[in-house]
Amino acid sequence: MRHIFAIFLVSIACNAHSAPPTEESIEKLFAAMKIESTLEAVYGSTSQAVRQSMQAAVQGKALSAEQQRLLELVPGRLVAVMREELNWPKMKPLYMEIYRSTFEQDEVDGLIAFYASPAGRAFIDKMPVAMQKVMASVQSTMQSLMPKIDAALKAALAEAKLTAPQ
Repeated sequence: MRHIFAIFLVSIACNAHSAPPTEESIEKLFAAMKIESTLEAVYGSTSQAVRQSMQAAVQGKALSAEQQRLLELVPGRLVAVMREELNWPKMKPLYMEIYRSTFEQDEVDGLIAFYASPAGRAFIDKMPVAMQKVMASVQSTMQSLMPKIDAALKAALAEAKLTAPQ
């Protein structure tokens, strides 16, 4: 009988440990993570990445003043669409559900404590810069990788007899 009671107590302790997080605690975590300002940084990074990609795509090509003007509008237009479709009020319910279904209350509490710490604040403050550097590096790598990917794709299509080899 004591074994059954001990198993019952352990079961209760485990269930208490794996409680889903409250909406209030997730809100507190979002505030500590500065999600809204991070989202703003994503818009800026996206604009910069699109601008760099477009410059690389037209590098060496003579563009008219009108073509150049139109290309310069693209990053702003893309970011405007992102702001409309991926803004925080629209994304927050999705984030809330994902965090609620992914994390336990004790994990959310630990994350809040981390983001409130000096290391956590530094992480949040420096992450946009780190991500910009990662994006720039990946973009540079992708520019040299794209001809190889293109060649591999053409070879696969030719092998499958979906297109003539060039």
